[in-house]
Formats: sequence, structure tokens, C-alpha cells
Amino acid sequence: VAAQNCRKRKLNAILNLEEDVCNLQTQKESLKKEHAQCSRSISQMKQKLNNLYRDIFSRLRDDQGRPVNPCQYIIHCSSNGSVFIIPKHLVKSEQKQHNEKEQRQK
Repeated sequence: VAAQNCRKRKLNAILNLEEDVCNLQTQKESLKKEHAQCSRSISQMKQKLNNLYRDIFSRLRDDQGRPVNPCQYIIHCSSNGSVFIIPKHLVKSEQKQHNEKEQRQK
């Protein structure tokens, strides 16, 4: 009787584990679909952002009325909603300084 009960418990444990595996596989497929949809959304947003970026730079002019070169400048949005056009070399030097500070803090 003890061996029969042990086998029954073992069988129930196996059935529960098989059910768990099945549920996890279903969850995995669902997460894969969600991930793919998120990736598509991110790609669409990146494309929209690139289009907006090109549109903005196509309209910008410097003090002499010449078009602003998007290879030399970036658009920076601050936390208060202000938008700036900043030379890339200044941003790179700021990032370098920021990274050096982080390294020193570690």
C-alpha cells in the first residue's frame, strides 16, 4: 500500500510538472509574440523619429541662411521641454567627461 501511494504521488507530481511545462510553453509563445510586436513598434517609432529629425534639419538655417548640417549638430530636448541644436563635438566631450566621472565613482 505504501509503495502504491508513493507511485501515485510520483505520478501526480509528474502530471503537475507536465502541466506546468505546457503552461510555460504557452506563456513563452505569448511573450515571443509580444516581443515581436514591441520590436515592430520600436522600429516604427525610430523611423518616425528619423523622418522628423530629417524634416527639422531640412528647415533649419544658420545665421547666414545656410542649411544646418545634421552631421555636425544634434537636437537636444531638455527635461523642461526646451529644444536646442548643439554641435556634436560639444556633446561628445560632455559625454566623455560624464563617463570619466562615473568611472571615478566606481
